[in-house]
Amino acid sequence: MSKGILARKVGMTQLFTEQGTVVPVTVLEAESCHVVQLKTTATDGYDAVQLGFGERRPRRTVKPLLGHFKRAGTEPLTHLAEVREAGSPPLGSRVSVDLFAPGERVDVTGISKGKGFAGQHKRHNFSRGPVTHGSHNIKQPGSIGSTDAARVFRGMRMAGHLGAARSTVRHLEVVRVDSERNLLLVKGAVPGPRQSVLLVRDSARTGVIAG
Repeated sequence: MSKGILARKVGMTQLFTEQGTVVPVTVLEAESCHVVQLKTTATDGYDAVQLGFGERRPRRTVKPLLGHFKRAGTEPLTHLAEVREAGSPPLGSRVSVDLFAPGERVDVTGISKGKGFAGQHKRHNFSRGPVTHGSHNIKQPGSIGSTDAARVFRGMRMAGHLGAARSTVRHLEVVRVDSERNLLLVKGAVPGPRQSVLLVRDSARTGVIAG
């Protein structure tokens, strides 16, 4: 059975282990995460739990969504996400960080930071050309098409918009769980800017780290 929670990215900080090692962590806050809907194979074709996060003013919520949240017994929420095969928690119940334990591994999904227009080197990590002997191919993309097709194929890696896309960082370690403040501290960086909403799920390669 899977488990997941919606949380807001507070920012990054660092912790010190008993051995004095510095551990960079991202602080995630899951203050207002609730179960909004239970989807089943009989009615929806698959099993999932729909989670809601973030308070929304009722007058800024359309009527179909107001009815959706009313059936769940919750206030209107701003973000919705699904976790497949997450059991059958009570409808409208609050989901806390107690789902996870220190040492577990999680996958964190969010919208990455937007970088605007970027060249092919920054966007796709291309290598530059030679800078000596009069070379004019220092930051050129190289050949972009086939001689026979006489056109550029779809999907060619070129300059364009970078970031602002759905991104997942996998297999991050849960360092600390603060139940009182409903905070989850995971090792390393996660997608998105501060105050963005992220989906935290147990990793596909789940397991507890020894030691």
